[in-house]
Amino acid sequence: MTNDTRSPKRWLIGEPLPSEKLEGQLLPKHLALPIFASDPLSSVAYAPQELLMILLIGGLGFLTLAPWVAVAVVVLLLVVVASYRQLIKAYPSGGGDYEVAHRNLGEKAGLVVASALLVDYVMTVAVSVASGVDNIISAVPELAPIRVELAIFFVIVLAAVNLRGVRESSKAFAVPTYLFVSSVFVMIVIALVRTALGDPPVAESAEYTVQADQLTQAAFILLLLRAFSSGCSALTGVEAIANGVPAFRRPKVQNAQKTLVLMGSIAIVLFAGLVAVALIAKVHYAEDACDLQGFVDCVGTPQRSLIAQIAAAVFGGSLFGIPFYVIQACTAAVLLLAANTAFNGFPLLGSILARDQYAPKALNTRGDRLIYSNGVLVLALVACAILLVYQASVTGLIQLYIIGVFVSFTLGQTGMVVHWTRMLREGCADRGAVYRARGINAFGALLTASVLIVVTVTKFTHGAWLVFVIMPILFVLMLGVNRYYRDVRVEIEPDTTTQFGSHGDHAIVLVGTMQKPVLKALDYAIAARHESLEAVHVGIDDEATALLQQQWAEHDIEVPLRIVPSPYRDISVPLIKYIKAHREEHGSEVVTVYTPIYIVGHWWEALLHNHKSRRIRQRLMLVHGVTIALVPWLLDSSEVLYGRRSRPVPGQDRRGEPIRPRPVQRRPLEPAGVRGGAGAGAAGSAGAAGGALGADAGPDGRAQAAVEGGVVQRGLDAQPSKPGPKQTPRAPGSAKGNRGGGAAARKARSAARNSTGGSPRKKK
Repeated sequence: MTNDTRSPKRWLIGEPLPSEKLEGQLLPKHLALPIFASDPLSSVAYAPQELLMILLIGGLGFLTLAPWVAVAVVVLLLVVVASYRQLIKAYPSGGGDYEVAHRNLGEKAGLVVASALLVDYVMTVAVSVASGVDNIISAVPELAPIRVELAIFFVIVLAAVNLRGVRESSKAFAVPTYLFVSSVFVMIVIALVRTALGDPPVAESAEYTVQADQLTQAAFILLLLRAFSSGCSALTGVEAIANGVPAFRRPKVQNAQKTLVLMGSIAIVLFAGLVAVALIAKVHYAEDACDLQGFVDCVGTPQRSLIAQIAAAVFGGSLFGIPFYVIQACTAAVLLLAANTAFNGFPLLGSILARDQYAPKALNTRGDRLIYSNGVLVLALVACAILLVYQASVTGLIQLYIIGVFVSFTLGQTGMVVHWTRMLREGCADRGAVYRARGINAFGALLTASVLIVVTVTKFTHGAWLVFVIMPILFVLMLGVNRYYRDVRVEIEPDTTTQFGSHGDHAIVLVGTMQKPVLKALDYAIAARHESLEAVHVGIDDEATALLQQQWAEHDIEVPLRIVPSPYRDISVPLIKYIKAHREEHGSEVVTVYTPIYIVGHWWEALLHNHKSRRIRQRLMLVHGVTIALVPWLLDSSEVLYGRRSRPVPGQDRRGEPIRPRPVQRRPLEPAGVRGGAGAGAAGSAGAAGGALGADAGPDGRAQAAVEGGVVQRGLDAQPSKPGPKQTPRAPGSAKGNRGGGAAARKARSAARNSTGGSPRKKK
């Protein structure tokens, strides 16, 4: 069967990739940088803005402290980058902080890190997309009323691109990331050159003032700490490279370390440069635009972002403002694409948690494009919900942002200290290098723990308390999933006490009305060569039952039809009672229940079919000794799922004739009870062969086989022991071939789609 038309899924994510293509999906350094470092690189677009915004609460004089706060952030970034270089070398499997904490600090610490990282990845998507939309609105203020809709749209686009695979998403995101880095760097250089030449840029908000309240000494210190914690948002995403080492090309460790150092260097240069230029241009950005004295129409007009004000001040009206719009476009693009760091990190972390049985196993399944597609979908759904709740507000979302980052930083670095200490205790070759690595990680753990305390104190009442509610919930859920999987594993593993000893094989075909799906199920049951076979009808309407018995006799079907009365119009309970009574009579016999199921092609058809049979199956699955066999019947609409069938040959096309199937050669098999037996006579061999091919059910429902002239009589089917080629009956009346109209052509197509390969045979 060919598929001449591509499904919407294939247009969206592309054709499936075989597993051997996984190596080809690994990333070189120049493509890994935009994938894993887009978050920390894009953080420089809003981290300086948040730092200066918090300082401005204390008044314009507090902006003189901005360089010192920026220096503290840069030092912290240097320490974190150096610490993660050690982590990549020690744990290159991709578990990152989770694996380090889990192995060195225990299960509970590992789950704390995992819950923190999951929250961080979700907030990365939300904050990055909201900030990108904010920059778009800075360039096009008319889009402000649809801020939330734009944010959700971009999340959907990012998810769709990532579903196409890591390599394709990296190619799509490489150009905007490098364009952003180069354009912002050029802007900073131009601003500094103009300043050196005596023509510093002046921002549009330079003349605005702020009325500040008198602060106590404690409030002064708290404001500085809060500005520092907001500036630390520039560190978000640094851990992504350590979590994504398996995605790098070989040598993985060296490539990941080089990419990490390059990312840290670029982030430091851009962050420090933007803070410096913002102070030179006297950018004044307030949490509430109406706090800026001199801002006209602060209610109806959104204030421009910090990077937009710098771009307007540096480039002015030159070249009709083209550089300004380039900067805004690049900034918006890289902020939106920064979410891609999370779209790579979240599925990888989810797969590791699923591998360790702390998350559903579905998160450890690679999709058609060799990525963990279920993780991508979960992340997109949760991020959209967060954006909807917070109305895509950067200021509101960023309060939830960096708590999870520094929880993972602190526990990860602490775990590395334990790791190096254990190596020293067990003995190692280069003790000096280990001592240096432990010193770096110890200093990093101390510094990030201090920042975590600062961030918690300064942001807790501003919304960060919600993170401390969500993280314990995730912790308990992951621990519960692990305990559940552990209990199930213990329950299902083989032991010496549980024994299996079923004897006998009986088949029941459920019959509602005389239809082709029922006859197909009956044919399948006969072909399976059960020891005994019967058809069962649960009678809830006397007239319908009588009609079925009449049709059964008219078709001369030799399989006995049992009528089970149901005075209360329920099907499941009488059927279950009948099966239990049968097993009590025949011992531990396996009962296979055959039931047809309709395969449909439209979602609305699923509302019209299979509901009663589904309820029956759910009840039967609870009955001991019963197995269920579903026999599919493909309706015409099922072609929507499977595409068009193979084209007919020209002669068939003119006659409206369906494709002739190839003849099926069947080899006689011995029945299970005779296989391996010795000393069987010729008559026994002939009977065994006949019984293997198929058996007619006698009046008592037990198997009966008869070999007459090389033909085995078996209920609905009667075929030669060495069948020759069969031809499907010609479908009359259509000049359009396989898709011809008319009842006859539809019947022919249905026969070609659902044929079991045999021809109906009535008893003689």
